[in-house]
Amino acid sequence: MSFRLPHWLSRISVQLLAFNVLVVFLPVAGVLFLDTYERHLLEAQERTMAQEGRLLAAAIEATDQILADDARRILVQLGGRHLARLRVVDRDGRLIADSARLGPRRQETTEDLPEAPTDDAPLLYRIGSAPFRALRRLSEPPTDQPVDTWEPASFLDAPEVRSALEGRYGATTRISPGGQRSVTLYIAIPVRIDTVVEGAVLVSQSTSRILEALHAVRLGVFRVFLVSLSVAVVLTLLMATTIARPLGRLRRRAEAILDRRGRLRGSFEPSRRNDEIGELERALAELTRRLEEHLQFTESFAADVSHEFKNPLAAIRTATEMALEVDDPADRRRFLGMIQQDVARMERLLNEAREISRIDARIDEEELESVAIDTLLENLVDAFRMRRANRGPAFTVALADRDVRVTASADRLLQVFENLLANAVSFSPPDGTVTVTLRLEGGQAVVTIADEGPGIPEEHCERVFDRFFSYRPDGRDDGGHSGLGLAIVRAVVEAYNGTVTAGSRAGGGAKLTVRVPVASPHRS
Repeated sequence: MSFRLPHWLSRISVQLLAFNVLVVFLPVAGVLFLDTYERHLLEAQERTMAQEGRLLAAAIEATDQILADDARRILVQLGGRHLARLRVVDRDGRLIADSARLGPRRQETTEDLPEAPTDDAPLLYRIGSAPFRALRRLSEPPTDQPVDTWEPASFLDAPEVRSALEGRYGATTRISPGGQRSVTLYIAIPVRIDTVVEGAVLVSQSTSRILEALHAVRLGVFRVFLVSLSVAVVLTLLMATTIARPLGRLRRRAEAILDRRGRLRGSFEPSRRNDEIGELERALAELTRRLEEHLQFTESFAADVSHEFKNPLAAIRTATEMALEVDDPADRRRFLGMIQQDVARMERLLNEAREISRIDARIDEEELESVAIDTLLENLVDAFRMRRANRGPAFTVALADRDVRVTASADRLLQVFENLLANAVSFSPPDGTVTVTLRLEGGQAVVTIADEGPGIPEEHCERVFDRFFSYRPDGRDDGGHSGLGLAIVRAVVEAYNGTVTAGSRAGGGAKLTVRVPVASPHRS
């Protein structure tokens, strides 16, 4: 069974919290490994102890003999200003002086060491120090500082003392008494009288103060960690409120926007937010708006096709009924001819409806190329001239004085201008002229096709591009036009980021203008 998060906690909120906590743990993980820091502190402590031991050894060597009274007198003169315990042994390993038996040493001055929190201490401090206090209770004795009580039967048994009596520097460590985790560091310095080793200075000091300093660092890091963790949680909740919740609302809205039959029910509301969430909401609102327009177009197109099919179907039914009732073969042939015309009209209507649907769905997938639009227009006009021979209007072509290329499908452009020329020819009088011009204007190829027909009323200049709209003044025969030719023109031109407009030409007639961006110079 899969684990489900509570409704108020989203997956993105968990990811944000994990990221924030990870960022918090990275510095903590680095500080927790304080081995290098501890090693440096121990090395510094050993250097200090060695310096104290060498000073005592030098003071004894200055007396030219190693006597118990002289050694004790020197220790007394030090006045407890040393931090470590100092002992002097002779060459036979006998203890002749011990600073621990002459009074207390100078107290250390390490500041900011952790103290046991009282009941009045801040809650955060008590929480942060609790693990360290528990650890300290398990690993440290109840005394404030461990006391070095190590007293061997003979100092000759100590390896560091033997090394010093042999003229070498000696050092070793021993576990501090009481079973705590600190250790005591011992070093031995040889005492030479006339280049002969006559004794040794033994210096010892516990590492507990270093451990306490490390405890203080860890405790401070833990306090910073708790504060950072609290900030991470607050930031996560804030980001969940400003990011996760709006995204969840968008998801719920997206799930409810379509019904079980796939129909659009409502839309996204544009957001006023100025961040990426607001941009996403506005993009979804625009997407649903365009989807709604497309669905309305599809439904309207289906309704228009159904309506356009009704008239020829009704005519076919009527002609069929009449053909069955008449006996005269001539009348029957006339009715059958009417049926054939209506069937041909339905075929043209179906083909063009299928074509405009294909353009709407597939034109973005078609392969584009650089098309010389001036050559295309010349060849198309020549084809119209040959097709019509001496019938119909004349053609005048005025092209730009340079090669004009656009990025498009050559077949689609041919379809556009063929429809426009066929439309102009159908409206032109037999002795009229269809004028085709091509010019460059602001990075666009501008093609104008004008005729000398009745023109287009201003109120119909936009409607002529609507599906199945056909304006034929004075009862002019439509020549079998379906009313989809100009709609196909607009669909193709707009797919290529162009525009097509209609208007009346000065002096009479219609003028249709196509504007398409020219091809970039680097494209072939």
